[in-house]
Amino acid sequence: MKLDSKYFDGIRVKGKSSARAKPKAPVCAWDGCDQPGLHKAPLGRDFEGQYLNFCVDHVRQYNKSYNYFSGLSDDAIQKYLKDAMTGHRPTWSMGRNGSTQSAARSGRSSASGRPRDPFGLFGEDGARQAESRRPKVRPLEKKAFENLGLEPGAPGEAIRRRYKDLVKQLHPDANGGDRGHEDRLREVIQAYKLLKQAGLC
Repeated sequence: MKLDSKYFDGIRVKGKSSARAKPKAPVCAWDGCDQPGLHKAPLGRDFEGQYLNFCVDHVRQYNKSYNYFSGLSDDAIQKYLKDAMTGHRPTWSMGRNGSTQSAARSGRSSASGRPRDPFGLFGEDGARQAESRRPKVRPLEKKAFENLGLEPGAPGEAIRRRYKDLVKQLHPDANGGDRGHEDRLREVIQAYKLLKQAGLC
């Protein structure tokens, strides 16, 4: 390291006397008070974002007497409070306004007031289409329906109800410990598991 380098000659260190002076606090805005005003208080309803600076004692007094709604009528105060519930944003009433044109324009229902049904899920046509979309029963699933004593394509609620009834009848605890129905119980349990895995119940 060279002590006579040109870089060492250019280094200067400022002393404490040249340090930046702290900004002076504003004076309290209360009449006749010369204390530093370190505490902000709102100026008023029509002056959002503007503040007065007070000392701690006078800011307490100011806050006790501060009223945002001073000068407003009761109706104006109630309107302001109602609008404050929605963040002072416009709102629209829900439901039908008695106008079928507005419903038709929204695209949610037809001009007759009934909901649109583009896929035919509701009504007579919808029931027929839902039946045609039901998956066909495969041979193993058909055998499982027979083991449960149900018609192929029975609804899920009927499958569950029949399974519970058969288990209660065939279980050894229900037959005084007789294990003669164990094979039939296994068939019922396997049939139910198969139908459950197929998503039919």
